[in-house]
Amino acid sequence: MSTFERLAEAVIDPDAEAVETLVRELLEEGHRPRDIIERGLIAGMDVVGERFRKNEMFIPEVMMSARAMHAGLDVLRPLLTESDAGYRGVFVICTVKGDVHDIGKNLVAMMFEGAGFKVIDLGTDVPPEKVVEAVREHGADLVGLSTLLTTTLDNMKETVEVLRKSGLEVKVMVGGAAVTQEFAEEIGAGYAENANEAVALGRTLMEEG
Repeated sequence: MSTFERLAEAVIDPDAEAVETLVRELLEEGHRPRDIIERGLIAGMDVVGERFRKNEMFIPEVMMSARAMHAGLDVLRPLLTESDAGYRGVFVICTVKGDVHDIGKNLVAMMFEGAGFKVIDLGTDVPPEKVVEAVREHGADLVGLSTLLTTTLDNMKETVEVLRKSGLEVKVMVGGAAVTQEFAEEIGAGYAENANEAVALGRTLMEEG
């Protein structure tokens, strides 16, 4: 088994200490940080995502794998410049105004980072104007909006409307326990039922340009 394969396995069967050690080994062998991310960390998270989709892994396990992956990213991040980071896109994510739930949002953010996106996490209870500001500041390609509460669906709708009126070219995807496919279509956003579907949708939206 190659060091890259061992790294992917350490993400899948989460061992943050092993991930950090293997990342350092690969760096010492002269591998580029971007290759380590693609062939080790992302390769592992892709398997995690697929197992999650098949109900072979569950949220607590996925979170542990994501944390292990982050242990590797923490080593590599200082070595990456904007030019060689090779991000697939910039993803702004938040829980909308009026809702402070963040477990689902955090999982989606981790999965997107594991899939090679630059993630800007605005946190919870975020007003529409702050989302627009972040999209403009970071040149975001995608926005992810989350809510668990039916009482804040109107705030999600308002955020999408404010983004549209801002004239910024950005794709919007929504999710969370209170959100349905029908609601997403009504407000003109993409819909993902879980973190793995969110990453798949994000990749598709990026390919569409």
